[in-house]
Amino acid sequence: MKSVEDRNRMMLDAIPTLAWCNLPDGSNEFLNQRWYDYTGLRPEESKDAGWKVGIHPEDMGVLLDKWRAVLTAGDSGEIEARLRRYDGEYRWFLFRIEPFRDEQGNIVRWYGTGADIENLKRNGSLLAAEKRTLEMISRGARLADILANLCSTIDALSTNSISTVLLADPNGKALRPEAGPAVPDDWTQAISPMTIGPREGSCGTAAFLRKRVIISDVTSDPLCVGYRDRALANGIRASWSQPLLSKSHELLGTFAMYYPEPRTPSDSDLQLIEDAGHLAVIAIQGERSQAALAAASDQVRRSEAQLRTIIDAIPQLIAVLGSDGKNQYANQTLLKYTGLTLEDVAADDFRSRVFHPEDEERQGNDSRNPLAQLTAFKNEQRIRGRDGQYRWFLMQYNPLKDERGEILRWYATGTDIEDRKRAEERIRDENFALREEIDRSLMFEEIVGSCEPLRRVLLQVSKVAATDSTVLISGETGTGKELIARAIHKRSNRSTRAFIRVNCAAIPPPLIASELFGHERGAFTGALQRRIGRFEAADGGTLFLDEIGDLPSETQIALLRVLQEREFERVGSSQPLSANVRVLAATNRDLKVAVDAGTFRKDLFYRFNVFPIQVPSLRERVDDIPLLVEYLIDRYSKKAGKKFGDITKKTLELFQEYDWPGNIRELQNVIERAVVLCDDKTFSIDETWLKRESARESGPAAPFAAARFEREREMIEEALAQSRGRVAGLSGAARRLGIPRQTLDSRILSLGINKHQFMTQQFRSRPTTSFSGQKIVRR
Repeated sequence: MKSVEDRNRMMLDAIPTLAWCNLPDGSNEFLNQRWYDYTGLRPEESKDAGWKVGIHPEDMGVLLDKWRAVLTAGDSGEIEARLRRYDGEYRWFLFRIEPFRDEQGNIVRWYGTGADIENLKRNGSLLAAEKRTLEMISRGARLADILANLCSTIDALSTNSISTVLLADPNGKALRPEAGPAVPDDWTQAISPMTIGPREGSCGTAAFLRKRVIISDVTSDPLCVGYRDRALANGIRASWSQPLLSKSHELLGTFAMYYPEPRTPSDSDLQLIEDAGHLAVIAIQGERSQAALAAASDQVRRSEAQLRTIIDAIPQLIAVLGSDGKNQYANQTLLKYTGLTLEDVAADDFRSRVFHPEDEERQGNDSRNPLAQLTAFKNEQRIRGRDGQYRWFLMQYNPLKDERGEILRWYATGTDIEDRKRAEERIRDENFALREEIDRSLMFEEIVGSCEPLRRVLLQVSKVAATDSTVLISGETGTGKELIARAIHKRSNRSTRAFIRVNCAAIPPPLIASELFGHERGAFTGALQRRIGRFEAADGGTLFLDEIGDLPSETQIALLRVLQEREFERVGSSQPLSANVRVLAATNRDLKVAVDAGTFRKDLFYRFNVFPIQVPSLRERVDDIPLLVEYLIDRYSKKAGKKFGDITKKTLELFQEYDWPGNIRELQNVIERAVVLCDDKTFSIDETWLKRESARESGPAAPFAAARFEREREMIEEALAQSRGRVAGLSGAARRLGIPRQTLDSRILSLGINKHQFMTQQFRSRPTTSFSGQKIVRR
């Protein structure tokens, strides 16, 4: 009769996942058969440190270091490493280790499992055969039926094969056929019995040598002399046999595969016959142990209790469901994660308490109930932990059926895939941001021009692009600040990663922090699930913050931390995240004035202003206007399906004399409108389009500009004096001047006016003039 330890090992062999047992000092004691099946290693090869040959050489150092750390801490742990499959392919596995303690709390064993985290599991029919074999053994089915089922499965897996199992006589001198549903009766009679000897076909010889025998062609192999004619008469041309040996090397029989044509086995064929032989050994030994197990039922019950303890120690969520889908049992890992009891698990509201409502609704709306299909299935669901947070798990459901195919119960396992889902979400958000940027209408695809101010800017771009320095790009609206930012990114070491743009002025102030840094589920009303921010989406790449002068003060503080410490936190979380991002910023405001006025943090300004670039206005690029006009006419004429031969001299003079307060963006719009309206081959514009700005006269224009600048200051100061420094409201300065509050705030900052001084002193009265319809020229 087998010992309790041997039976436990047999049960661990039956668990369909990689599992092992180590002694308290960490030395290897036992690897289950699933480990040998996956790696292709034999037990003798895996003794002591032999199992290390299956680990990728680059991962060995890290794996051993983490394993020593787990031993020192005396607690459970997780280790990631690549494991070599039997065909030589390495795959990433998550190895989980759990200590098993005695009643005094001393570690007496370490148990571990390995989960394929590349989500590519072996799903061949051989695993189903192994499961059916184990189920039939557990139900006490006849050995002949178990072996016949195994042979039928192998026949279905290997094309044109016929498999059979022969059992050894008690005296060890002959073999007798026990199973082989497809074997011809004439051949069965010819080998009943088959003598065990050195030249007794593939089966008799394999049993004699206790090693696999391959006969690729019956017609020429000398081992088949006594059986050749009968074999050929029954259509057998190739015969492969695997000896069935117990762990004590006792001969149990042979497993054979016959083919109707000459055939040499491939590596996968050899693995198949070895795996089939392994299952046959389990079945034979299981049948022979039934009597002993029945005689020692009390020990069996203790073994089952020990097995449950071992399963409870496995760090993977495991649940048992009835045929109706209701929970009956959950292992300690599941209970520990959810914080529930076994009574809670069996309650009717278990699913609503554990699974995410959105996932439950999605499953409920599925017209096909997976449990009703009576076949194994899997899905991805979020499970609520005892801390109230949801994590993503891959749930796999496998049915246990009786001999009539009726479902007895369901077994469910849950593997944590939160990190994979988070990575998928990050890639999805990054792709969305990239598509958004691609779809945006850019001012133009290239930087056009050769004037001296533009050449200075491009020289600055070429020098700073290769660094990781923060760049502050200043310039009027429409000058192409974003184009300069993209040029820096394309010439940088981060050019292969994302370029993420954020228009700070277009996002409502309460949502800017969430947009930049992301948020956790429930962080605020409407936050139904976790969302990563632009800093995470730009990881490894470049983040372009446009219009930073409009950032609220609380966001300025958070940005300062990112620039200083290179880390941030999602809204609603206290967990810091690293920020491997290069920051480029742009503004059309004078940030020094904003700093003096107290609306922009001085320390943040200096963090942004590491490398300032001033983009020239179109007024400073008069010599580039002909090039820009030619480029834009060509661009929009192609879109409109038109072709222009030349441009009137008067039109070109109008372009060069106009003040262009909207800069290149305004030039672009004017040319696009003219292309649509022009009907002949000569490009021209309506002079009235540019009448809102007076053409520049010969001689200096500075006195007139200065006069307008001073008059504007006087009007704003007068309105602030009358409203005692108040900008908004019914009695505010903005209402008195007839302009929006935001416009007045912008002009106050640009002109450097301190509105706070009007709260405590009176200014002399001046006549009030409305701004309505009057244009403020940016210089």
